[in-house]
Amino acid sequence: MSQQFDVVVIGAGPGGYVAAIRAAQLGFNTACIDAFVGKSGKPSLGGTCLNVGCIPSKALLQSSENFHAIAHDFAEHGISVEGAKFDAAKMIARKDGIVDKLTAGIGFLFKKNKVTSLHGLGSLKGRSGEKWQLEVKNGDTVDAIEATHVIVATGSSVRQLPGVTIDNVTVLDNEGALNVDAVPARLGVIGAGVIGLEMGSVWKRVGADVTILEAMPTFLAAADQQIAKEAFKTLTKNTGLDIKLGVKIGEIKNLGDKVSVAYEVGGEATVAEFDKLIVSIGRVPNTSGLGADAVGLQLDERGFVVVDDNCHTNLPNVWAIGDVVRGPMLAHKASEEGVAVAERIAGQKPHVDFNVIPWVIYTSPEIAWVGKTEEQLKAAGIEYKKGSSGFAANGRALGLGQAQGTVKILACAKTDRILGLHMIGPMVSELVTEGVVSMEFKAASEDLARIIHAHPSLSEVVHEAALAVDKRALHG
Repeated sequence: MSQQFDVVVIGAGPGGYVAAIRAAQLGFNTACIDAFVGKSGKPSLGGTCLNVGCIPSKALLQSSENFHAIAHDFAEHGISVEGAKFDAAKMIARKDGIVDKLTAGIGFLFKKNKVTSLHGLGSLKGRSGEKWQLEVKNGDTVDAIEATHVIVATGSSVRQLPGVTIDNVTVLDNEGALNVDAVPARLGVIGAGVIGLEMGSVWKRVGADVTILEAMPTFLAAADQQIAKEAFKTLTKNTGLDIKLGVKIGEIKNLGDKVSVAYEVGGEATVAEFDKLIVSIGRVPNTSGLGADAVGLQLDERGFVVVDDNCHTNLPNVWAIGDVVRGPMLAHKASEEGVAVAERIAGQKPHVDFNVIPWVIYTSPEIAWVGKTEEQLKAAGIEYKKGSSGFAANGRALGLGQAQGTVKILACAKTDRILGLHMIGPMVSELVTEGVVSMEFKAASEDLARIIHAHPSLSEVVHEAALAVDKRALHG
């Protein structure tokens, strides 16, 4: 007889594992199916984010920043370091240790919350009465289970560049980029998105010559362009990334120990050779093998599972969350959707506001934003006012030796309600939450301006920007 569950989640990434835990907390007999296998060859929970995405990339970024600081920044603190050496293999090993610790932690949380963890590829097979039939395939072993509710959280995978084979030796995707065990002399990156900029920054700081090729004519088109332009200047001038925009990619040849890339910029053709090439041109939803056709699960023209505002699909008691549905491909968005769906199954009415989701790029300095950009407000015909302040005069930033960057606040010209917060600078991945909380509580820029901020702290720049909205900045 098939195992029976109240809720079965397909996928154990940030959306899936959180959905499973929340469903179990609400009293449902819950199982989570996941097929990911880690570097050790063993099952590894956490999906792309924990295994080959958000978490390992941040570990490498920190290692590279430490090495760069020793080589370039410590002298002004009166600290002299001679003969500093960089060990890429040890950096990778440290990253792997962090990944192992966190993925094992999910297994602990599953046991603590009595979530049944099933390893294998999960797929929908049909429906009998009020129960969905599912299959879990692990090699030659196939198990059948039943569920009243199914949550699809299968995530996304790397978008392939036509005619290019990823071997993760010379031509790399995000997983391969996280496992380079020696510094490449010349690194090419196709795509100036989050992955391209972060991985390019890592290897540039430890000695690689990095060229980033971006098809779009605009740098970070999704970001506020004042911040994007400052980021471009900083990443090219200070970090030393060679970022080319409006690039038309031609033939790519994997020559074994190197790769050649033909490309064109402004009508000028070039052929460049790199020791490694990272391809990071976006991600596509994972629906292959899910059994969508067999059960009539509706997908859109791009392969995303079609859902309503509550993440419910066209099938009864089948839900979908995270990268496999509409909206930004962000781990924290997936997690919140997972919690919301579990609570909806329990009859609750949770709140998720897609307009107040923070975005972060973990370069140095970091880039973060929430809400509308100035370009979006202009396009929508919304009257607004703005205030900005820089880190250059901030005592905490100067003490850290990271006094670069800007904070900008956009507010409604009529109501003063905060519409967007955009920033580049030290630790803005943490500071952006001040904007998220303010916007969730429908705060005005005056509210933020009248809140006491600790001195000295980086958050004072946010305070100063809020004051500047009303043209009463005190330090600018």
